[in-house]
Amino acid sequence: MLRASAAELIEEQLVVVEGEIPADLQGHLFLIAPVGSVSSDGLPNPDDSHVWNGNGLIHRFDLNQTPGGGIVLTTRLARTPCFWADLATRPGSAAAGLGFSDWGMSRFSVHLGMRNQLNTAFVPMRFGPDEPTRLLLTFDGGRPYEIDPVTLQVVTPVGTNVEWRPGADLPLPFPPVLSTAHPVFDPATATLFTVNYGRSTGNFLDTIPLVDRLDRLAGAVAQVFRPLAQLAGLLLAPVRSLLRRRLGVADFVHLLAWDGRGPLRRWSLVDERGEPLRIDQTMHQIGVSRDYLVLADTSLKFGLEQLLSRPFRRCPALNRLLRRLLTRPQKPDTTLYVVRRGDLSSSAPMVGEKAGAAETGSPVIARRLVIPLEVGHFLVDWANPGGRISLHAAHECATDVSEWVRPEDVSALDGRPLDPALRGMIAVGAMDLGRLGRYEIDGETGAFLARTLHDQSLTWGIGLYTCRRDVDPSAAPDGRLSSIYWQSLGFWADLLPEFLRRLYADYPHRLVPLPELLEGPAAGGGRPSALFRVDTATMTIADAYPFPQRQLAGGEWQTWVCNSPQFVPRIRPAAAPAAAADPDTDGWILCVAISEQAKELWIFDAAHLALGPLCRLAHPRFDPGYTIHTTWLECIEPRSAAYCVDARADYDPRLERVPDVVRELFEQHVYPHVEPCPRPPVTP
Repeated sequence: MLRASAAELIEEQLVVVEGEIPADLQGHLFLIAPVGSVSSDGLPNPDDSHVWNGNGLIHRFDLNQTPGGGIVLTTRLARTPCFWADLATRPGSAAAGLGFSDWGMSRFSVHLGMRNQLNTAFVPMRFGPDEPTRLLLTFDGGRPYEIDPVTLQVVTPVGTNVEWRPGADLPLPFPPVLSTAHPVFDPATATLFTVNYGRSTGNFLDTIPLVDRLDRLAGAVAQVFRPLAQLAGLLLAPVRSLLRRRLGVADFVHLLAWDGRGPLRRWSLVDERGEPLRIDQTMHQIGVSRDYLVLADTSLKFGLEQLLSRPFRRCPALNRLLRRLLTRPQKPDTTLYVVRRGDLSSSAPMVGEKAGAAETGSPVIARRLVIPLEVGHFLVDWANPGGRISLHAAHECATDVSEWVRPEDVSALDGRPLDPALRGMIAVGAMDLGRLGRYEIDGETGAFLARTLHDQSLTWGIGLYTCRRDVDPSAAPDGRLSSIYWQSLGFWADLLPEFLRRLYADYPHRLVPLPELLEGPAAGGGRPSALFRVDTATMTIADAYPFPQRQLAGGEWQTWVCNSPQFVPRIRPAAAPAAAADPDTDGWILCVAISEQAKELWIFDAAHLALGPLCRLAHPRFDPGYTIHTTWLECIEPRSAAYCVDARADYDPRLERVPDVVRELFEQHVYPHVEPCPRPPVTP
């Protein structure tokens, strides 16, 4: 998973390794994977940064599109304006002095700003019954972009630069914008919802354990020397004010809505006290029901410990010390915010250029509640009878996907340095057993009832999900999700650094005692990667397939890992009688399967996972690394929508405050590569 090719493929037909391709498998499977930076041309990253830190490579598998019933693969890099700037300033180029560098999970240039790497997820959107489906590609650290489903080219961002408020007002062409990797499209109202948020300087400082200890000490001193504490507060107030004025750094959360044609509509969210919402980690996912929106402060933490991952390249001891001083564990609980959709109608949104301003129109209240486990991904039922929201959550318990194996890491098992080949990989030696939860939330009061499940073999490192509703909203006429498919990475002792063991040794919701966790199962068994289906009504695992771990004849191990599952509905002829099968399981699950020896695409019967893959496919040039989210479209058409943000009109205002050399970079290496809008640009 730490090796990947960034090569772009055109209609390469996969080869059947075993089994047969189902005759009624149709449509188009989309998959996204980070594949390293412009200077690495694939994975691994040369500086051992996080495996997710890389350009997005879009994969499209055309299913049964050849006369022989084969599957054809086409790939394309997501080339945004900042991609072209990164390429033009890579090491060895004439403009290398302006170049980007890896900062843990992000890529940043002090001269150009933050890269939007578009490497995380897709959102299909259909704004009208007679319109083709449009497709978004997303990233947590930037605006979502529309891509053409046929050519796979990046076409336009959603919203202009002035419609998005950056987390810091820096005079850079590519502003640091925080959003969600999972905007949600509501087909009932043909509306896309997403968020734009910022974290204050104090917020980031609060993530540092050393600062937290000093705050507690100051609090204790203040009880004794209150006048001195008040004086210190008065003296520090101008400093805080200066930082806020100069950097524009403040806590804020704005809810955004888009109709696919015009400017963004925006509402400022506040809590019940009227204070701006404060996000301590990230807003990786949001959800929508008939009457509510659900926002989450998710378990993907982001702080100075990621940005300052290895400042002392020649002194591992100093890196270890700094990491210990800066790094805190992810929060062991999750803060949710519930917004009444009716309140959006009664509060006028800000629109266009004013939407990106520091202040927006009448704020909307978001009700705050806390559930006592971490949440990375979740889904929400469309139906919310009586104001009761059903939320289905994956709990990545003491499993910190923001941490990765670094050169200074040693094993939690024997204290020896970890294998250099693992550097950059997520440290998924999970420090406790994962859980799945179903929460019935009162949208008006925030009260909730919870049911959770876990399995000692299957729920280690729960990650990605898929379900029928994601590709066919009409499949759940009652608005409820009855089956959800989840993938788990498993438990890998060689990916458990001693640093992570210490960080989560005192995890408050622990199920597996620490000594038992570290003893681990026998080699090759016990905690595998898995694909399983959850019956949400009974909260049980109804079907599962543990991925194989076996020793080959030559003595080496073959350990398969499951990633990026996608439900593909069975397409039945219009004249065929109505199927008696459950529509939530009537189809196929396609996923990436990776072992030490091979990288393949596996096809399962969605109703019978335990039978194993019906078909395995591969190709010599199919070389993905850590693949992430997927989607499926029944048919694809060239993008024809009129909406388009013109790149020159979007960036020229931001180039007014930069040196001439940066403006020249845009004229010579950015604008010539960005397709002009085929029609007049959208007026904010």
